[in-house]
Amino acid sequence: MGIFEKFKFGFQKSASNLASGLKEIIIKKEIDDKTLDKIEDFLISSDVGVDAAAEIKDIISQKKIDPGKDVFNEVNNLLKNYILDLMKPLERKDFFIVKDQLNIILVSGVNGVGKTTSIGKIGKKLKENNSKVLFSACDTFRAAAIDQLEKWAHKINVEIVKSNPGSDPASVAYKSLEEAKKNNYNQVIIDTAGRLQNKKNLMEEYKKIAKVIKKFDDNAPHEVLLVLDATSGQNVINQIEEFNKIIPLTGIIMTKLDGTAKGGILIAAAKKFKIPIVALGLGEKEDDLELFDSEIFSNSFISSN
Repeated sequence: MGIFEKFKFGFQKSASNLASGLKEIIIKKEIDDKTLDKIEDFLISSDVGVDAAAEIKDIISQKKIDPGKDVFNEVNNLLKNYILDLMKPLERKDFFIVKDQLNIILVSGVNGVGKTTSIGKIGKKLKENNSKVLFSACDTFRAAAIDQLEKWAHKINVEIVKSNPGSDPASVAYKSLEEAKKNNYNQVIIDTAGRLQNKKNLMEEYKKIAKVIKKFDDNAPHEVLLVLDATSGQNVINQIEEFNKIIPLTGIIMTKLDGTAKGGILIAAAKKFKIPIVALGLGEKEDDLELFDSEIFSNSFISSN
């Protein structure tokens, strides 16, 4: 299955719901104020967000749609173009390219979003691009998290630095970076505890890890990724807001876009934060992580087929 097919399959439910919802609203040859309000409300209910929905409404209202054309298709095209304009600057096509110097990636996210699985998938792609990858198991609060990351390390044949459950996460990070410098690794991926934004002690631990990293490189961490679950809806916005306050995020990864989620939340996040979108998780297999492509995303998300 190619990239486009994966995206299209992943978004088939979102696309189908969006298409059917808009078709029910757009039943006239002309779009009046009442129809515009319905479109705006529908987009908000699809998790596109208030700001993006309002902008899309304005764009449709200002566009003189020829009544002789298919109004639904015209609105679809306006939506696609809006998504492209918004999200094209947020692509990170260079993310998996091999680095000449040590690149330290700090990965965070609340429990259950698919964080450790995403790390495994990232590591696989980096390794396939000839990077020497080291995992750092700094989620020491749960033995299961260490075990899961270790399984991924064995699965994709990369090394891992770990310690006993309950160990100081910052000390594990420090050992990992010592190992990386000693053995010429160029990618270290640090898994952090699945912390909730309101757990102050865990957030302090997160900051402590970042402080230790800076002892090795003032510019590190070079990447700060937040893994998000698309099925969480508007909670995604809250999570980005809180994590971004602690250490500015350089990218997000959205998981569980496998036909069960309303993909509109990615548009809402893009509009509000303008944080690069590194990749999307489109399933459970080790290759089900795709670099974000705004054109494929827009075509798949709006697809009416």
